[in-house]
Amino acid sequence: MIAIVTDSTCDLGLAQLSQLGVTVIPLRVHLGGKQWLDWEELDPDSLYTQMKSGAVATTSPPPVAEFAAVYRRLLAVYDEVVSLHLSSKVSETYAHARDAVETLDLHSRVQVVDSGLATAPLGELVLAAARLAASGARSIEVLAELRTLQESLHVEFTVESLEYLRRGGRLSYARAFLGNLLGVRPVLTFDNGLIVPTRTVRGRDVMDDMVARLEERFASQPIGLVIAYAGRDRERIDALRRSLEGSKLVIRHGRIQLIGAVVGAYAGPGAYGVAAYPVP
Repeated sequence: MIAIVTDSTCDLGLAQLSQLGVTVIPLRVHLGGKQWLDWEELDPDSLYTQMKSGAVATTSPPPVAEFAAVYRRLLAVYDEVVSLHLSSKVSETYAHARDAVETLDLHSRVQVVDSGLATAPLGELVLAAARLAASGARSIEVLAELRTLQESLHVEFTVESLEYLRRGGRLSYARAFLGNLLGVRPVLTFDNGLIVPTRTVRGRDVMDDMVARLEERFASQPIGLVIAYAGRDRERIDALRRSLEGSKLVIRHGRIQLIGAVVGAYAGPGAYGVAAYPVP
């Protein structure tokens, strides 16, 4: 049997992860002189409200000892562990997981995966891994399927300002300056684990532009799709859904999820994005 482990930046929420049988290890959010466990102690909307008032949040990865304790506990029950985490290029979380494996000498039983992603795209990998584990797949089969999904994912997102990413060291000053030009919003993606701007689009046209890129990429091919949004803004979320439903895309299944506090600390309020992949 295989156990699936992830970190809180998959943003799937504790109840859903528990139902899937996935163990989640929370990152930390530092805000207002206090430390909060992502999702467990800090709701994303609470963070965004404070950020709009000028608060600055920082984050930190789970300690190595926490990974080690989780792996030991799971391996008393399961044969193997597949541990899926956000991009090693934007966090030390993956490195801490690897350090735990090294410390315990568990290379043959724990496979740590650098997703090169965060939030909704990472969530898709976690959902796929959980389904495979529940079906009785071996770790080698899970890893192969995850690689295929990683390669097929089309990910784009936009933020109201690149300043949060720049402040957090996730983007250079020059790129942040170009992306913050008046009247436009940057469109970003993950490239080899790094967050990179791909283009700028007039603010009101961003979602239409992102949908057009999806249509170019997938045409009439059936896809799975997820919308991720920083904040419970029902009006904006409904607008995003209508834009996708009115497109030429053949969406076989889709879902909407919140962007959690750790990712939101750098994306900022009002960020949103899409992740899509081909399905049979």
